[in-house]
Amino acid sequence: MLKSFRVAVCIVGEYIIFLLEIITHLPRIKKRFLEILKQMKRTGYDSLLLITVTSGFTGMVTSVQASYQTSGHIPKSLIGVLVGKSTMIELAPVLTALVLTGKIGASIAAEIGTMKVSEQIDALETMAIDPCDYLYMPRVLAGLIMVPLLTIYSNFIGIFSAFILSVYKYDVNGYSFFSNMRDHFHPSDFWGGLVKAFFFGLIITTVACFSGSKTSGGAEGVGKVATLTVVYSSILILVMDFLVATMLFGGVN
Repeated sequence: MLKSFRVAVCIVGEYIIFLLEIITHLPRIKKRFLEILKQMKRTGYDSLLLITVTSGFTGMVTSVQASYQTSGHIPKSLIGVLVGKSTMIELAPVLTALVLTGKIGASIAAEIGTMKVSEQIDALETMAIDPCDYLYMPRVLAGLIMVPLLTIYSNFIGIFSAFILSVYKYDVNGYSFFSNMRDHFHPSDFWGGLVKAFFFGLIITTVACFSGSKTSGGAEGVGKVATLTVVYSSILILVMDFLVATMLFGGVN
């Protein structure tokens, strides 16, 4: 038990040092601008279809659940309020992050893990190329930028799909759907979701890069690292979701 605790503390310490190293390389953004754009495309544009499908069905499910749970209690015209708040505050950032964990996090971990076990990272260091500058920082920065942007896109798709279903299935007036959402909208609903998305992007990319950099054991080790990246990132996302929600919304009565 004590040994496991020590190992966990060591891993956390190494992760924090890894994160600080990435921060120290942020002034070199201009030098790695093209690589950052490449990673932004990989994280953002290449994930649009997946986010569209996920957000669309999530929005429709939210509309169905809101209609069922509020039936006979509040007017159907307020479905837009429930959909808007739940999507912006919780569903869009969390589901987007969890989907990207499986797609981007596992991919980054496997890619860097393969480079580690095939000694490509050692070769970079031999040529005086810092892996943190060349490999890790562009991927982390791309995640910090694209996860919030994908969350905004997810908000739009989720709310729009809920609107379509509410109008055509539950006979909700389209104008009332959006007017009530606007009347009950608070900027903190939107910005709170983006704050969550920012931290989620940090978790997905840093955990993937850190795990990949610690890979050993050949192909089996790469597969193990990719799996563990998804598991640990998902857990940390849910923990961070609670912490950020408590800080931003926990004091509201």
